[in-house]
Amino acid sequence: MATIGLIGSGNIGSTVARLAVAAGHDVVLSNSRGPETLTDLVDELGPRARAATAAEAAAAGDIVVVTVPLKAYRQVPVEPLRGKVVIDTNNYYPERDGHVAELDDESTTTSELLQAHLPQSRVVKAFNNIYVSHLGSLQRPAGHPERSVLAIAGDDEAAKQTVAGFLDSIGYDAYDVGPLSEGWRYQRDTAAYVQPYAVPGTGYPTWPGRRVTPEMLEDRLDAAVRYRDA
Repeated sequence: MATIGLIGSGNIGSTVARLAVAAGHDVVLSNSRGPETLTDLVDELGPRARAATAAEAAAAGDIVVVTVPLKAYRQVPVEPLRGKVVIDTNNYYPERDGHVAELDDESTTTSELLQAHLPQSRVVKAFNNIYVSHLGSLQRPAGHPERSVLAIAGDDEAAKQTVAGFLDSIGYDAYDVGPLSEGWRYQRDTAAYVQPYAVPGTGYPTWPGRRVTPEMLEDRLDAAVRYRDA
């Protein structure tokens, strides 16, 4: 079992924390407002959870999940994450984050921006293309006939294996999309974003028992179109 540090404890962060605790991991939670604002969540999660500052969560985690708005990515502490596996859940929303020229012209991706900010860390993109209610309800044990896959991308093979092991522990298989530069294939508003996990034609509602197979996800990834070509 690992200690999972969370930089950001909103919808995705808190859901990952719940899945991690249920799988037997310890979690160290943080947010931008301070540990005292996480009391209710820590109480809900129980003795395997504690609240801390972002730097403390980064230092404590064997794996650290960065799940903050993209506009705040430069505030992620660098030194405590040196050498660590970092899971990036980010998506780019210009109306929230402001315009980022490199993302607007598609010369880079959100996770590559975080990797550049954390040059000594090993960033893996995950959890960004599944709606939070699906993430918290579609997990299944290994070997279950309704187990789903989640996309991952990263430049470090060992880091991807570590993340795949973590996903396995919380109820999902991993589908390796390739390097971080291929992460655009499941970014916001692509064919692989949210829709594979939803009831066809209805958007976000959870479909109990919905299984997203590697073949289904691969089909959506192959159908991805760059924003400039959409």
